[in-house]
Amino acid sequence: MAYLHSQMARIPTIDGVFDACANLWDMTVGPGVADMTRAPSSIIDEGPQRTVHRYRPTTRARRHAPVLLVPPLAAPATCFDLRRGASLAQHLLSLGYPTYLVDYGPISFSDRQLGLEHWVDDVIPSAVEAVSDDAGDLPVQVVGWCLGGIMSLLALAGNELPVRSVSLVASPFDFGKVRTMAPILRLAELTRGRLVTGLYSALGGAPAPLVSLGFQLTALDKRITKPLTLARNIADRDLLAHIAAVDDYMAHMLAYPGRTFAQLYHRFFRINELAGGRVEMSHRTIDLGDVDVPTLVIAGENDVLAPAEAVVAVEGLLTGAPSVRVERAPGGHLGVLTGRGARTTSWRHLDEFLGAHDVEPAIVRRAAVTARERWAEAAALAAAS
Repeated sequence: MAYLHSQMARIPTIDGVFDACANLWDMTVGPGVADMTRAPSSIIDEGPQRTVHRYRPTTRARRHAPVLLVPPLAAPATCFDLRRGASLAQHLLSLGYPTYLVDYGPISFSDRQLGLEHWVDDVIPSAVEAVSDDAGDLPVQVVGWCLGGIMSLLALAGNELPVRSVSLVASPFDFGKVRTMAPILRLAELTRGRLVTGLYSALGGAPAPLVSLGFQLTALDKRITKPLTLARNIADRDLLAHIAAVDDYMAHMLAYPGRTFAQLYHRFFRINELAGGRVEMSHRTIDLGDVDVPTLVIAGENDVLAPAEAVVAVEGLLTGAPSVRVERAPGGHLGVLTGRGARTTSWRHLDEFLGAHDVEPAIVRRAAVTARERWAEAAALAAAS
């Protein structure tokens, strides 16, 4: 009887057949199944490799301290706004958070001399200051994904910034626990690093196609079984939409600048310097123990690029933080940030953390008045020019 019931469950309903046909049409000759309309935004600040966006709020209420979303290098900033229904930016806006994004833009061969210092001492601090100023001098709650979280933490440790808290999603700090890097590390040891060094020196960094290929290879099993997954779930529009959005995202990876790639390769992967909590920059040493704000760490249970053990290793390095909250959530590297189940797992942890470290409502109200006055002054100056 159980077998008969399971077989009957496999028989598609009339509605299921219609859904499958509609999805197949949209996937092939129609407009597609994923709504990747981006949340509207305005540019509030620009600089070299830095464009800071303010997402337009869905309501007039500005009830919280501002949130700045920090993406990693070589990945499109749309990771925080992947598609409708799976957008962390739109989720934060719906809760009334003034939400901002720093976008580095495309990296060219001419940017090959830029090192980590550029992002840690210039791009991210300037973005934080711009957001605080735009929000009426409120402190900022920073949310970084992957390398964006690492760079945010280094920026906080190495600079005095108006930051209220920092959240790290899928940010690895012990690269010795990243098993997918083992073959590359063995190759590096055999060639004493000369092979990889020669490649990024000749190419000016890691080109976008190579970065995209690297991400795809980490999920090779899913790539191979993708046709079967699509066929089995042809009536599940939400799943099809998410697959389409992820495919589009992976197809638009960006390049790493040469010097930054060299630092990541030698200091993070080969020496595993981050695991000790101290990173040598060109002009000083940054100690993660100097981070003095509450920190949230979210690790993906199924993450291959940043295994949970590599992510949660940062907890013991944040000796100066007043509190460190560590959470594990289902999902891979991108899935833990913006997967279909993130709303009830990762985002719930983030909501609780941001709420616990928000500013007082009276301060927010006064800051909103200051912000409106500054916006009106800026608009008047723009109109006059």
